[in-house]
Amino acid sequence: MLIPHLALRSLRSRLLTTALTVASIALSVTLLVGIEHVRTGVRESFAGTIKGTDLIVGARGGSLQVLLSTVFGIGSPGGGVKLSTFERWKAHPAVKWAVPYTLGDSHRGFRVVGTTAEFYARYRYRADGRVTFALGHAGETDADVVIGKDVAEKLRYTIGTTVVVTHGMRDIGTSSHEAHPFKVVGVLNRTFTPIDRSVYITLGGVEAMHDGFEKPVAPKAIVAVKAKSAPVMAPKIARRPRPVVAMPPPGAPLVMPGASPPPGTPMVMPGASPPPAVVEAPKPVLKRAAVVAALATEQAVTVDAHGDDQITSFFIGTKNRFEALMLQREMNTDLVEPLTAVIPGVALGELWQNIGSAEVGLRVIAIFAVMIGLSGMLVSLYSSLEARRREMAIFRAVGAGPRTIITLLVLESGLLSLLGCVFGVAFVYAGLFIGQGPIEQRFGLHLTIRPLGVTEWGYLAIVLVAGIIIGFVPALKAYRTSLVDGLSPRA
Repeated sequence: MLIPHLALRSLRSRLLTTALTVASIALSVTLLVGIEHVRTGVRESFAGTIKGTDLIVGARGGSLQVLLSTVFGIGSPGGGVKLSTFERWKAHPAVKWAVPYTLGDSHRGFRVVGTTAEFYARYRYRADGRVTFALGHAGETDADVVIGKDVAEKLRYTIGTTVVVTHGMRDIGTSSHEAHPFKVVGVLNRTFTPIDRSVYITLGGVEAMHDGFEKPVAPKAIVAVKAKSAPVMAPKIARRPRPVVAMPPPGAPLVMPGASPPPGTPMVMPGASPPPAVVEAPKPVLKRAAVVAALATEQAVTVDAHGDDQITSFFIGTKNRFEALMLQREMNTDLVEPLTAVIPGVALGELWQNIGSAEVGLRVIAIFAVMIGLSGMLVSLYSSLEARRREMAIFRAVGAGPRTIITLLVLESGLLSLLGCVFGVAFVYAGLFIGQGPIEQRFGLHLTIRPLGVTEWGYLAIVLVAGIIIGFVPALKAYRTSLVDGLSPRA
């Protein structure tokens, strides 16, 4: 116990240097372990956002676009799906349940989702998390709205509060559905998923809200307006006759005089007939009434994307998990309407592959930070030997052998590394404890405070072993210093 006691007394005698060395190692360990802990937590949070759903079906597009826009509220959907298509696939023999999902509106920055009461019964998150109500019940009429926990807390809404939905994700002052307000009938419990930041209405509420919001103008009305606002025609101006340009004989290339014909110009031998020319059919000349009617028809068919025959996507649960792949292939090759069926787990795997390089980059940065911290410890120990010459010489004079000197300095290095690892892990958990709530409210990521995993323990072991190995450098330097040099004073 003498050598550990001497090592502790030696570190206490150099308290400022010891504290700075431990702090540098602790910060580098915090970065290394914290990145791995947050990376694992983010993956678990994303993977736990939706469970028990076999397929997410949307308009034809990328699988990540369908997943992110529907489940995580990131980005915008690629298009709509006909309600008749949803009903057709809902009646498929392999489908156990299907829930429609409509996006496109918002309320004060929170997404508005149109769905049915079955959504609350079918949606699962993490292990077996169910969507439950803290207050009220699910929406039943066209004027009912259910809000998530974050919406209720941030906007201070409760049962009976009036909600006016905005067309689109931004309120520009002229796109609010003030003619059809909603009443809050339910507040959901916290789920630590995007559900907490969503507003849910019924499909009937979506239809009623957009009824008359963008009514097309009747063709007769447009004709009347055009007829009233028709400008007075100016008198015709006599046009100058166009000069007659002599065309080259058949077979001659159309080039400027003295220039060579462009490559690929068809040539015709003298005396041969030129190739038949492709003559465009003359475009039909439409009268003014026909043009106005065509414009009116075009405007009449331009309806709002929230029509009662359109939804954004829908969730599907199959009767047998093995049928999910066959059903996905059948949907992706549907000839009636182009669809994209996504398996959530597969799409998340694709997402991790896309951002895998970023994770590797963060790990490399953390490893370099640890190397810098260990290098600082080496510099600190090595530079302190100059002040400890007399101490090492006295140890050798009283009979301390090479093993004692090397053990003492290696033990000091190991203690510095151990203290750095302990304080680094403590900083990680303190940061998670303090930042867990703000991260959940700002980004919707639930970072669980869990024990260290195998990877984190491996990082700590590497740092500790590297610190012990670094301690051999100043130990060998101290042993090679002669006894006379240590005892003699220097000018």
